[in-house]
Amino acid sequence: MTPVDTRAPSLTWTFVDGHWLEGNPPLMGPRSHAFWLGSYVFDGARWFEGVAPDLDLHCARVNRSAEAMGLSALMHPETIEHLAHEGLKKFDGRTAVYIRPMYWAEHGGYMGVPADPASTRFALCLYESPMISPSGFSLGVSPFRRPTPETMPTDAKAGCLYPNNARAVLEARSRGFDNALVLDMLGNVAETGTSNVFMVKDGVAFTPAPNRCFLSGITRSRAISLLRQAGVEVVEKVLTVADFKAADEVFSTGNHSKVVPVTRLEDRDFQPGPVGQKARKLYMDWAHG
Repeated sequence: MTPVDTRAPSLTWTFVDGHWLEGNPPLMGPRSHAFWLGSYVFDGARWFEGVAPDLDLHCARVNRSAEAMGLSALMHPETIEHLAHEGLKKFDGRTAVYIRPMYWAEHGGYMGVPADPASTRFALCLYESPMISPSGFSLGVSPFRRPTPETMPTDAKAGCLYPNNARAVLEARSRGFDNALVLDMLGNVAETGTSNVFMVKDGVAFTPAPNRCFLSGITRSRAISLLRQAGVEVVEKVLTVADFKAADEVFSTGNHSKVVPVTRLEDRDFQPGPVGQKARKLYMDWAHG
């Protein structure tokens, strides 16, 4: 018997094969390569309070992810952006909307294992998804590590990478934390289970240097640029858990909820600090400007 999902889905519109479809249309079957072997990529942009910041950059990145996964980037980024704005008109403008373009393979290539790029499909899914409160969240250090480029397609925003993030978050939540602080294979801080992460010491913001084991996020880059323009020193370098525990403040950046403080890391409590608060205000002012 097929289990019944009693959860009420949020309002959703999906563009696929030239049409807008309401709800969660079935797009894959058991023979779809992406369903079977995970050959799909996506990106996530946000519409909130009348703005969709950096939507163009998210539309361009999904194409780079597709190519990194051996798929064909079928849609021009400007076309994806235009479709997103078209789809946003279907919503009432009161609730934040998640904008998710994606590519996947229907068929496999040699012996079925690699994707056949000629079978690539595209869809754009928009759905209501409120942003989390800017009051902050807690982090537990994960026993699981981010993979390296030699072991996984870390240069793509690929779905196959997320089960590892999911188990990190689930393990942290089982210990009473909201999210996980995930390390790279050398034991240095990489990111949280869902976002990039910053720490502040003596007024200087630090964030892990991109080493290709995690995505250097679009919101991360925007926050760095805005802070530097405002005169705040931002340093990208190798950082340890000990560095974060000794920090004056910690905050995260990500597409889902932009700039949010971290209020606890294992046994160390933090208060939302001035640099993280400045980063959030700078980002929101820029987004609305």
